[in-house]
Amino acid sequence: MRQRGYTIDSPRGGGRSRLADDAGVHRAAVSRLLQRQSMPDLETMRRLAVALGVPLRDVLIRSGRLSEEDLPVGGTQEGNPGNGSAEGTRLTPEEAARRMGVPPELRETFVRVAKQFLPGGDSMNR
Repeated sequence: MRQRGYTIDSPRGGGRSRLADDAGVHRAAVSRLLQRQSMPDLETMRRLAVALGVPLRDVLIRSGRLSEEDLPVGGTQEGNPGNGSAEGTRLTPEEAARRMGVPPELRETFVRVAKQFLPGGDSMNR
């Protein structure tokens, strides 16, 4: 956030407010996230990723929701026993949703959104 010019350390919260505005989320959500009081939902994380100009994968990993092993770059997973994936395969959006505990009724939406961030994914005609 700091690297992107958001002054999040100020007690006045100017950078937090600007980030919230840029991401289209409530300022309180940004404050709670920075104070580690709550974990934002996937849509909030997606909006923050877009506002910060970073991949959603990075936001998910830095937030602690998933690990680098859960979302490997280049589609490789090096021997992670018991993960339900064959060595050398990429974690599917469906598997990511399951591991993150996305409620079943929201998984289809999660998968649709997550696929937009994969190589060759639909960019929602932006």
